[in-house]
Amino acid sequence: MQVYSIDGITPVVDPTAFVHPTAILIGDVIIGPRCYVGPAASLRGDFGRLVLEEGANVQDTCVLHGFPGTDTVVEKDGHIGHGAVLHGCRIGRNALVGMNAVVMDGAVIGEESIVAACAFVKAAFTCEARSLVVGSPAKVLRQVGDKEIAWKSAGTAQYQDLTNRCLTTMQKVEPLTEVEADRPRMNVGEVKPKYQTDN
Repeated sequence: MQVYSIDGITPVVDPTAFVHPTAILIGDVIIGPRCYVGPAASLRGDFGRLVLEEGANVQDTCVLHGFPGTDTVVEKDGHIGHGAVLHGCRIGRNALVGMNAVVMDGAVIGEESIVAACAFVKAAFTCEARSLVVGSPAKVLRQVGDKEIAWKSAGTAQYQDLTNRCLTTMQKVEPLTEVEADRPRMNVGEVKPKYQTDN
């Protein structure tokens, strides 16, 4: 990981968390236990504080930042999809922010909510627990059901397992020059994309 202090403030990473070597942490960043931070993620705590609580994941190319004096918080088991941008907001416990969504300053996403991919959540937006938030500007479409929460939680558990896999087996190597005979596949569980679970 690429870690930088600024103004005497150094990022904190729990030993049980995994931060990819290409991720960048600057300043007032606090990564809690069992968290995962993916490749090319940028967590810039050079103005406000950024906090990932236990078991949260922030995936590839996500950006977290905030205005001076603000906190950007992903609560326990929060799940931030590829390319999402969080700026001075709070993501509730066990909530999901979809790929390439943007959540702006002062927004509060209720626990166990789902923010759809590519949604734009405007500043000061709030929603209750278990809200499905969609669109640009984002609105609450409906409440999230038990099956959707179970699907989300299973996906987050896979990222928590990925944290362990990365800490124990990931290593930098040279690529092979050809595909080996009987090349194995990843054996990591049965979580399927949402569209395959809608029946």
